[in-house]
Amino acid sequence: MNKYLLYPGCSMDSSAKAYMESLNAIMEPLDLHFEEIDDWNCCGATEYLGINLIPAYSLIARNLALAAKQTSPANGTGGTRTVVAPCSACYLNLAKADYYMQERPSLGVKVNEALSAGGLQYKAGTLDVRHLIDILVYDVGLDAVRSKVVRPLHGLKVAPYMGCMLPRPDYQHRWSDHEHPTELDDLMRALGAEVIDYPLATECCGGHMTQIGPETAFELIRRLVADADERGAQLMATVCPMCQMNIDAYQNEMNHFFGTDYHMPVLFFTQLMGLAFGRKPEELGIGVELVSSRKALANIGVEVPVVQEAAAPRKKDEGLPMPPRLLKGGNGKKSKKEAVR
Repeated sequence: MNKYLLYPGCSMDSSAKAYMESLNAIMEPLDLHFEEIDDWNCCGATEYLGINLIPAYSLIARNLALAAKQTSPANGTGGTRTVVAPCSACYLNLAKADYYMQERPSLGVKVNEALSAGGLQYKAGTLDVRHLIDILVYDVGLDAVRSKVVRPLHGLKVAPYMGCMLPRPDYQHRWSDHEHPTELDDLMRALGAEVIDYPLATECCGGHMTQIGPETAFELIRRLVADADERGAQLMATVCPMCQMNIDAYQNEMNHFFGTDYHMPVLFFTQLMGLAFGRKPEELGIGVELVSSRKALANIGVEVPVVQEAAAPRKKDEGLPMPPRLLKGGNGKKSKKEAVR
Protein backbone atom coordinates (compact mmCIF):
# COMPACT_ATOMS: atom_id res chain seq x y z
CA MET A 1 0.00 0.00 0.00
CA ASN A 2 1.18 3.49 -0.90
CA LYS A 3 0.31 5.69 2.08
CA TYR A 4 0.49 9.49 2.21
CA LEU A 5 -0.77 12.55 4.01
CA LEU A 6 -3.19 14.62 1.94
CA TYR A 7 -3.47 18.38 1.84
CA PRO A 8 -6.70 18.81 -0.17
CA GLY A 9 -6.83 22.59 -0.27
CA CYS A 10 -9.95 24.71 -0.54
CA SER A 11 -10.94 23.97 -4.14
CA MET A 12 -11.26 20.18 -3.87
CA ASP A 13 -14.56 20.49 -2.04
CA SER A 14 -15.92 23.32 -4.18
CA SER A 15 -14.89 24.39 -7.68
CA ALA A 16 -12.74 21.26 -8.16
CA LYS A 17 -15.11 18.77 -6.55
CA ALA A 18 -14.84 16.60 -9.67
CA TYR A 19 -11.10 16.35 -9.05
CA MET A 20 -11.68 14.89 -5.58
CA GLU A 21 -14.43 12.56 -6.78
CA SER A 22 -12.22 11.17 -9.53
CA LEU A 23 -9.24 10.88 -7.17
CA ASN A 24 -11.38 8.82 -4.81
CA ALA A 25 -12.39 6.62 -7.73
CA ILE A 26 -8.82 5.70 -8.72
CA MET A 27 -7.37 5.21 -5.25
CA GLU A 28 -8.51 1.63 -4.67
CA PRO A 29 -7.36 0.18 -8.04
CA LEU A 30 -3.92 1.73 -7.51
CA ASP A 31 -3.69 0.73 -3.83
CA LEU A 32 -3.35 4.34 -2.72
CA HIS A 33 -4.24 5.55 0.75
CA PHE A 34 -4.45 9.19 1.76
CA GLU A 35 -4.93 10.51 5.27
CA GLU A 36 -6.13 14.08 5.35
CA ILE A 37 -4.14 16.54 7.47
CA ASP A 38 -6.20 17.37 10.54
CA ASP A 39 -7.41 20.95 10.89
CA TRP A 40 -5.66 22.18 7.72
CA ASN A 41 -6.23 25.74 6.56
CA CYS A 42 -6.12 27.65 3.27
CA CYS A 43 -2.64 28.04 1.78
CA GLY A 44 -3.31 31.66 0.82
CA ALA A 45 -3.46 30.89 -2.91
CA THR A 46 -1.34 33.14 -5.14
CA GLU A 47 -1.88 36.66 -3.80
CA TYR A 48 -1.12 36.65 -0.07
CA LEU A 49 2.65 36.19 -0.48
CA GLY A 50 2.71 39.44 -2.41
CA ILE A 51 0.90 41.32 0.35
CA ASN A 52 2.43 40.37 3.69
CA LEU A 53 5.31 37.91 3.67
CA ILE A 54 5.54 36.64 7.27
CA PRO A 55 1.80 36.12 7.85
CA ALA A 56 1.56 34.47 4.42
CA TYR A 57 4.38 32.00 5.10
CA SER A 58 3.02 31.40 8.59
CA LEU A 59 -0.38 30.55 7.13
CA ILE A 60 1.24 28.01 4.81
CA ALA A 61 3.66 26.64 7.41
CA ARG A 62 0.85 25.96 9.86
CA ASN A 63 -0.21 23.15 7.52
CA LEU A 64 3.32 21.79 7.43
CA ALA A 65 3.53 21.90 11.22
CA LEU A 66 0.23 20.05 11.56
CA ALA A 67 1.35 17.46 9.01
CA ALA A 68 4.70 16.95 10.74
CA LYS A 69 2.90 16.44 14.05
CA GLN A 70 0.64 13.89 12.38
CA THR A 71 3.54 11.89 10.90
CA SER A 72 4.31 10.22 14.19
CA PRO A 73 3.73 6.44 13.89
CA ALA A 74 1.69 6.71 17.06
CA ASN A 75 -0.81 8.82 15.14
CA GLY A 76 -1.49 6.05 12.62
CA THR A 77 0.18 7.43 9.49
CA GLY A 78 2.86 4.77 9.45
CA GLY A 79 5.57 7.37 9.76
CA THR A 80 5.09 8.76 6.25
CA ARG A 81 6.89 12.05 5.61
CA THR A 82 5.17 12.74 2.29
CA VAL A 83 2.46 15.36 1.94
CA VAL A 84 0.53 15.19 -1.33
CA ALA A 85 -1.19 18.28 -2.74
CA PRO A 86 -3.42 17.71 -5.80
CA CYS A 87 -3.75 21.48 -6.36
CA SER A 88 -0.81 23.09 -8.16
CA ALA A 89 -1.07 26.38 -6.23
CA CYS A 90 -1.19 24.52 -2.91
CA TYR A 91 1.73 22.33 -3.94
CA LEU A 92 3.81 25.35 -4.91
CA ASN A 93 3.04 27.23 -1.69
CA LEU A 94 3.81 24.28 0.58
CA ALA A 95 7.02 23.46 -1.28
CA LYS A 96 8.04 27.13 -1.34
CA ALA A 97 7.49 27.60 2.40
CA ASP A 98 9.48 24.48 3.23
CA TYR A 99 12.32 25.53 0.92
CA TYR A 100 12.61 29.17 1.99
CA MET A 101 12.39 28.37 5.69
CA GLN A 102 15.61 26.38 5.12
CA GLU A 103 17.17 28.78 2.65
CA ARG A 104 16.52 31.85 4.79
CA PRO A 105 16.92 30.94 8.49
CA SER A 106 15.70 34.36 9.63
CA LEU A 107 12.42 33.70 7.83
CA GLY A 108 12.13 30.33 9.55
CA VAL A 109 12.65 31.95 12.94
CA LYS A 110 9.92 34.54 12.34
CA VAL A 111 7.48 31.98 10.99
CA ASN A 112 8.03 29.66 13.94
CA GLU A 113 7.56 32.57 16.28
CA ALA A 114 4.15 33.10 14.73
CA LEU A 115 3.36 29.38 14.85
CA SER A 116 4.27 29.23 18.52
CA ALA A 117 1.21 31.35 19.30
CA GLY A 118 -0.81 28.27 18.36
CA GLY A 119 1.48 25.80 20.06
CA LEU A 120 3.11 24.69 16.82
CA GLN A 121 6.62 24.53 15.37
CA TYR A 122 7.96 23.32 12.04
CA LYS A 123 11.50 22.24 11.27
CA ALA A 124 12.03 22.92 7.58
CA GLY A 125 12.94 19.82 5.59
CA THR A 126 10.98 17.47 7.84
CA LEU A 127 8.41 16.74 5.14
CA ASP A 128 8.48 15.79 1.49
CA VAL A 129 5.94 17.91 -0.44
CA ARG A 130 4.78 16.36 -3.72
CA HIS A 131 2.04 16.81 -6.30
CA LEU A 132 -0.43 14.04 -7.05
CA ILE A 133 0.79 13.41 -10.60
CA ASP A 134 4.33 13.02 -9.26
CA ILE A 135 3.08 10.20 -7.00
CA LEU A 136 1.18 8.49 -9.81
CA VAL A 137 4.02 8.60 -12.33
CA TYR A 138 7.00 7.90 -10.09
CA ASP A 139 5.67 5.94 -7.07
CA VAL A 140 2.75 4.01 -8.53
CA GLY A 141 4.41 3.87 -11.94
CA LEU A 142 3.14 3.95 -15.49
CA ASP A 143 3.21 0.16 -15.82
CA ALA A 144 0.90 -0.19 -12.82
CA VAL A 145 -1.42 2.47 -14.25
CA ARG A 146 -1.41 0.74 -17.63
CA SER A 147 -2.28 -2.59 -16.01
CA LYS A 148 -5.52 -1.12 -14.61
CA VAL A 149 -6.80 0.15 -17.95
CA VAL A 150 -9.90 -1.74 -19.07
CA ARG A 151 -11.30 0.89 -21.41
CA PRO A 152 -8.36 2.43 -23.34
CA LEU A 153 -8.84 6.00 -24.49
CA HIS A 154 -7.99 5.06 -28.09
CA GLY A 155 -9.21 7.73 -30.49
CA LEU A 156 -9.25 10.55 -27.93
CA LYS A 157 -6.93 13.43 -28.85
CA VAL A 158 -5.73 15.14 -25.68
CA ALA A 159 -3.78 18.37 -25.15
CA PRO A 160 -1.78 17.83 -21.92
CA TYR A 161 -1.85 21.10 -19.97
CA MET A 162 0.42 21.19 -16.90
CA GLY A 163 0.10 24.92 -16.22
CA CYS A 164 2.79 27.27 -14.98
CA MET A 165 2.91 26.57 -11.23
CA LEU A 166 3.78 22.89 -11.22
CA PRO A 167 7.08 22.46 -13.13
CA ARG A 168 8.62 25.74 -11.95
CA PRO A 169 10.63 26.63 -9.87
CA ASP A 170 11.00 22.91 -8.98
CA TYR A 171 12.93 23.22 -5.72
CA GLN A 172 13.51 19.46 -5.41
CA HIS A 173 14.18 18.75 -9.10
CA ARG A 174 11.19 16.47 -9.49
CA TRP A 175 10.15 17.17 -13.07
CA SER A 176 11.57 15.89 -16.34
CA ASP A 177 11.82 19.42 -17.79
CA HIS A 178 10.77 22.87 -16.58
CA GLU A 179 9.44 24.09 -19.93
CA HIS A 180 8.38 20.83 -21.58
CA PRO A 181 7.68 18.25 -18.85
CA THR A 182 6.53 14.85 -20.10
CA GLU A 183 4.82 13.44 -17.00
CA LEU A 184 1.25 14.27 -18.06
CA ASP A 185 1.95 13.24 -21.66
CA ASP A 186 3.30 9.87 -20.51
CA LEU A 187 0.36 9.28 -18.19
CA MET A 188 -2.18 10.06 -20.93
CA ARG A 189 -0.40 7.67 -23.30
CA ALA A 190 -0.50 4.96 -20.61
CA LEU A 191 -4.30 5.36 -20.70
CA GLY A 192 -4.33 4.87 -24.46
CA ALA A 193 -5.05 8.48 -25.44
CA GLU A 194 -3.49 10.18 -28.46
CA VAL A 195 -1.37 13.00 -27.03
CA ILE A 196 -0.97 15.97 -29.34
CA ASP A 197 2.15 18.11 -29.43
CA TYR A 198 1.18 21.07 -27.24
CA PRO A 199 3.94 23.68 -26.83
CA LEU A 200 1.84 25.84 -24.49
CA ALA A 201 1.63 23.10 -21.86
CA THR A 202 3.34 25.21 -19.19
CA GLU A 203 1.95 28.64 -20.14
CA CYS A 204 -0.17 30.59 -17.63
CA CYS A 205 -3.97 30.40 -17.69
CA GLY A 206 -4.26 33.87 -16.14
CA GLY A 207 -4.81 32.86 -12.54
CA HIS A 208 -6.96 35.42 -10.78
CA MET A 209 -6.53 37.94 -13.59
CA THR A 210 -10.11 37.09 -14.59
CA GLN A 211 -11.14 39.25 -11.64
CA ILE A 212 -8.59 42.05 -11.75
CA GLY A 213 -7.68 42.27 -15.44
CA PRO A 214 -10.17 40.33 -17.55
CA GLU A 215 -8.82 41.55 -20.89
CA THR A 216 -5.41 40.08 -20.07
CA ALA A 217 -6.94 36.87 -18.72
CA PHE A 218 -9.13 36.35 -21.77
CA GLU A 219 -6.11 36.66 -24.07
CA LEU A 220 -4.17 34.08 -22.06
CA ILE A 221 -7.12 31.68 -22.12
CA ARG A 222 -7.68 32.30 -25.85
CA ARG A 223 -4.06 31.39 -26.66
CA LEU A 224 -4.32 28.11 -24.80
CA VAL A 225 -7.66 27.10 -26.29
CA ALA A 226 -6.87 28.27 -29.82
CA ASP A 227 -3.59 26.36 -29.95
CA ALA A 228 -5.18 23.16 -28.63
CA ASP A 229 -7.99 23.53 -31.18
CA GLU A 230 -5.67 24.23 -34.11
CA ARG A 231 -3.57 21.17 -33.26
CA GLY A 232 -6.61 18.92 -33.34
CA ALA A 233 -7.20 18.32 -29.64
CA GLN A 234 -10.68 17.16 -28.67
CA LEU A 235 -10.16 18.11 -25.06
CA MET A 236 -7.55 19.40 -22.66
CA ALA A 237 -6.35 17.50 -19.59
CA THR A 238 -5.08 19.47 -16.60
CA VAL A 239 -3.60 18.91 -13.15
CA CYS A 240 -4.65 22.26 -11.64
CA PRO A 241 -8.03 23.43 -10.25
CA MET A 242 -7.31 27.07 -11.15
CA CYS A 243 -6.44 26.16 -14.74
CA GLN A 244 -9.52 23.99 -15.10
CA MET A 245 -11.80 26.68 -13.71
CA ASN A 246 -10.40 29.47 -15.88
CA ILE A 247 -10.52 27.55 -19.16
CA ASP A 248 -13.92 26.04 -18.41
CA ALA A 249 -15.79 28.81 -16.62
CA TYR A 250 -14.44 31.75 -18.64
CA GLN A 251 -14.31 30.20 -22.10
CA ASN A 252 -17.73 31.55 -23.01
CA GLU A 253 -16.82 35.06 -21.87
CA MET A 254 -13.55 34.80 -23.76
CA ASN A 255 -15.46 33.82 -26.90
CA HIS A 256 -17.81 36.77 -26.41
CA PHE A 257 -14.91 39.16 -25.93
CA PHE A 258 -13.02 38.06 -29.05
CA GLY A 259 -15.96 37.10 -31.23
CA THR A 260 -14.77 33.48 -31.37
CA ASP A 261 -16.67 30.23 -31.05
CA TYR A 262 -14.31 27.76 -29.38
CA HIS A 263 -15.70 24.74 -27.58
CA MET A 264 -12.74 23.10 -25.86
CA PRO A 265 -13.63 20.96 -22.83
CA VAL A 266 -11.05 20.66 -20.06
CA LEU A 267 -11.05 17.73 -17.62
CA PHE A 268 -8.83 16.72 -14.73
CA PHE A 269 -6.34 13.97 -15.57
CA THR A 270 -7.86 11.85 -12.79
CA GLN A 271 -11.23 11.93 -14.55
CA LEU A 272 -9.64 10.45 -17.66
CA MET A 273 -7.87 7.86 -15.52
CA GLY A 274 -11.20 6.89 -13.99
CA LEU A 275 -12.77 6.44 -17.43
CA ALA A 276 -9.86 4.27 -18.56
CA PHE A 277 -10.24 2.21 -15.37
CA GLY A 278 -13.87 1.52 -16.29
CA ARG A 279 -15.63 3.90 -13.93
CA LYS A 280 -18.86 5.62 -14.97
CA PRO A 281 -18.70 9.30 -15.95
CA GLU A 282 -21.10 10.33 -13.18
CA GLU A 283 -18.79 8.76 -10.59
CA LEU A 284 -16.00 11.01 -11.81
CA GLY A 285 -17.79 14.34 -11.86
CA ILE A 286 -17.96 14.30 -15.65
CA GLY A 287 -20.95 16.22 -16.97
CA VAL A 288 -20.80 19.14 -14.55
CA GLU A 289 -18.19 21.03 -16.58
CA LEU A 290 -19.53 24.16 -18.29
CA VAL A 291 -17.91 23.37 -21.65
CA SER A 292 -19.38 19.94 -22.18
CA SER A 293 -17.09 17.00 -22.88
CA ARG A 294 -20.00 15.02 -24.37
CA LYS A 295 -18.88 15.29 -28.02
CA ALA A 296 -15.23 14.60 -27.24
CA LEU A 297 -15.90 11.54 -25.11
CA ALA A 298 -18.37 10.15 -27.63
CA ASN A 299 -15.28 9.39 -29.74
CA ILE A 300 -14.37 6.66 -27.24
CA GLY A 301 -17.92 5.43 -26.72
CA VAL A 302 -18.53 7.23 -23.42
CA GLU A 303 -21.95 8.77 -22.92
CA VAL A 304 -21.83 11.82 -20.69
CA PRO A 305 -24.90 12.16 -18.45
CA VAL A 306 -27.08 15.23 -18.69
CA VAL A 307 -26.78 17.12 -15.42
CA GLN A 308 -29.70 19.28 -14.44
CA GLU A 309 -28.58 22.82 -13.78
CA ALA A 310 -28.91 23.94 -10.19
CA ALA A 311 -30.86 27.08 -9.41
CA ALA A 312 -28.69 30.16 -9.34
CA PRO A 313 -27.84 31.22 -5.77
CA ARG A 314 -29.44 34.35 -4.47
CA LYS A 315 -27.19 37.35 -4.61
CA LYS A 316 -26.24 38.85 -1.29
CA ASP A 317 -27.14 42.44 -0.64
CA GLU A 318 -23.53 43.17 0.11
CA GLY A 319 -20.30 41.56 -0.86
CA LEU A 320 -16.65 42.13 -1.56
CA PRO A 321 -15.98 44.99 -3.97
CA MET A 322 -15.09 43.62 -7.38
CA PRO A 323 -13.99 45.42 -10.54
CA PRO A 324 -16.54 45.44 -13.38
CA ARG A 325 -15.97 42.72 -15.93
CA LEU A 326 -14.71 43.69 -19.35
CA LEU A 327 -17.19 42.32 -21.82
CA LYS A 328 -17.07 42.74 -25.56
CA GLY A 329 -16.62 46.43 -26.23
CA GLY A 330 -17.06 47.13 -22.53
CA ASN A 331 -13.85 49.09 -22.30
CA GLY A 332 -14.72 51.39 -25.13
CA LYS A 333 -12.61 49.42 -27.56
CA LYS A 334 -13.69 47.32 -30.48
CA SER A 335 -13.91 43.55 -30.15
CA LYS A 336 -10.56 41.96 -30.90
CA LYS A 337 -11.69 39.72 -33.74
CA GLU A 338 -8.38 40.30 -35.45
CA ALA A 339 -6.71 38.34 -32.63
CA VAL A 340 -8.64 35.18 -33.48
CA ARG A 341 -6.48 32.20 -34.37
